[in-house]
Amino acid sequence: MTKSELIDVMAEKAGLSKKDAGAALNAFTDAVTETLSKGDKLALIGFGTFSTSSRAAREGRNPSTGAAMKIAASTVAKFKAGSKLKEAVN
Repeated sequence: MTKSELIDVMAEKAGLSKKDAGAALNAFTDAVTETLSKGDKLALIGFGTFSTSSRAAREGRNPSTGAAMKIAASTVAKFKAGSKLKEAVN
């Protein structure tokens, strides 16, 4: 599903215009981004939890040449599915 398809579904299910559904989706993604950038986590009970995790610097290999290269430390976003979402998927 693409973002525009998701906006269409949200508009239909919530009885909103596509413009309002798009604004709601953008507000949600902005809120998640701001929360994670602060290092906090966001929990939606039953749906899942958005959080961050730190990755240490490490040495990797260039797949084309096989040469060793350094991979910098980074912070990555994570999502852990909640119980209701897991049940719906299975």
